[in-house]
Amino acid sequence: MAVVIAPPPATGGQRRPPLQMSPEELRRYARHLILPEIGRAGQERLKAARVLLLGAGGLGAPAGLYLAAAGVGTLGVVDYDVVEESNLHRQVLFGQADVGRPKLAAALERLAAANPLVALEPHELRLDSANALDLIASYDLVVDGTDNFPTRYLVNDACVLAGKPDVYGAIARFEGQVAVFWGAHGPCYRCLFPEPPPPGLVPSCAEGGVLGVLPGVIGSLQASEAIKLILGVGEPLIGRLLVFEALRARVHELRVRKDPACPVCSENPTLTALVDYERFCAGEPAAAAPSELEIAPRQLAEWRAAGRDLLILDVRTPDEAALAALPGTLLLPLDELPRRLGELDPARPTVLHCHLGLRSLIATQLLREHGFANAWSLRGGIEAWSTEVDPTVPRY
Repeated sequence: MAVVIAPPPATGGQRRPPLQMSPEELRRYARHLILPEIGRAGQERLKAARVLLLGAGGLGAPAGLYLAAAGVGTLGVVDYDVVEESNLHRQVLFGQADVGRPKLAAALERLAAANPLVALEPHELRLDSANALDLIASYDLVVDGTDNFPTRYLVNDACVLAGKPDVYGAIARFEGQVAVFWGAHGPCYRCLFPEPPPPGLVPSCAEGGVLGVLPGVIGSLQASEAIKLILGVGEPLIGRLLVFEALRARVHELRVRKDPACPVCSENPTLTALVDYERFCAGEPAAAAPSELEIAPRQLAEWRAAGRDLLILDVRTPDEAALAALPGTLLLPLDELPRRLGELDPARPTVLHCHLGLRSLIATQLLREHGFANAWSLRGGIEAWSTEVDPTVPRY
C-alpha cells in the first residue's frame, strides 16, 4: 500500500508549488534520480517535505542524518537535553568535543555539515500538551525518537488530532520496534498499547542498557519509512509492527488492527484534546507518595557520618554493581528481593538504591507493604550520590 502525503496548504489555501532542483542538487542526489521509484519528481517531493524529528538522541541521530542526506527539504528538530559521555556509544551525531553542549546545537551543526541544502528548524523545548499540537500541525509527518511513555502517548494523540503520520521507533537492550501509526489510514499507538505499563516496569536505556548499534538499525528504518511515505512508494508499516532482535539477527512482523473502541482514532473518539500524559502514565497513585518513600543523598551522607545503624541495600544487578558501588552495601537484585525478604530485619532502618532511583523506589514500596516502616529509596540513585556527595564513585 503506497500512501502519499498531501502537502499542507500554504498561506491563503494554496498548495506548495513544486520546487525546482539546482545543478548542485542534481549532482548530489544523482543515485536517487536514476531510481524509477524516485526520479526527479520524487526528489522534488522530498525537497518540498517538512519532517519533524522528535529527539536528537539514539534514534534521532541516524534518522536525522539519513533524512538530511536524502534531501528532505525542511527538517525540524526538537530536543532540550545536553550531551553526556554515556550518549556517545550510540548517538552518532555527537563526538567527544560535544560533551556538555546542548544536543540541539550540536545536532544542527552535524546535520548542516551533512547536507547544507536542507533547511533546519530548531525547537529547543520540552514537548508537552500545550505546544505539541501546534508544532506537529506545521509538519507533514513526525519521526518519533523519544524514549518515554508519556511523550509517546502525547505524540500519538497529537498526530491523530492533526491528521499526521507518526513514524514510531523504540529500543531496549537488544531489541527494537518500528511502525507507522496513522489514525486516518490505520491503527494508532493506542490501538496497540491501550494502557501504559506500570511505572518502573519497563527500564529506560539508562536503567537497562542498550546495544550501541541497535538505534542505528531502528533509526535508519524510521528514516526509510518516512521517505516511503513522502514518495508514496512501497508498503509502509501501517498496521504492522516490525520487531528486530539483534542477538539472534531475526526480524518479526506483528499485525496491528485498528481498535473500533480506540479513544482517539476510532469513528467516535472520546479523547478529542490533549491531556496530562504524566498523570495518565502514572496509573493509580501509590499508597505513599514518592517524597515519603525517598531520602536525599546528602541526608543519607549525614546519617552515615553520624554513625546511624543503617542497612544500605543495592537492588541493581551484579554487573552494574561491578561498575560502581557504595562501600558497606548489601547487593540484593530487585528480581530476587520478593523471595528473600526473610533475610532482612524489618526493624532496622534500610536505604535502598539503584542506578537512577526507579527500581529502588519499587523495592521500597514492596518493603513498606511487608512491614518495613523504616525503608527509604535513595533519590536519584548512585548517580545522584556521585554527583552530589562523592565524585570518586564512578558514573556510568
